[in-house]
Amino acid sequence: MSRKLFVGNLTYNVNESELEALFAPFGTVQSAQIVVDRDTNRSKGFAFVEMASEGESRAAIEGLDGQAHDGRNLTVNEARPRVSRSPGGGDRGGYGRRD
Repeated sequence: MSRKLFVGNLTYNVNESELEALFAPFGTVQSAQIVVDRDTNRSKGFAFVEMASEGESRAAIEGLDGQAHDGRNLTVNEARPRVSRSPGGGDRGGYGRRD
């Protein structure tokens, strides 16, 4: 199991210090990063939290997944590796391609 967690269904007004405080009862929070839209600088409603150990990560998932926070039920699970995307938005069904 990874120490990095995905946190979804966050309200747009949650900040990183609140996120750290939410996870602190389950262990040492090494980092808490809310993902923001690069154009508007507004939260996208999800974040990544890295705990100090796998055991702390497991405890945070068990303690927070599905729990209400600020009127929403949180989704907390192990973060998956980032999938690389091709430039231009991926496969466009052949449009704009020259074979």
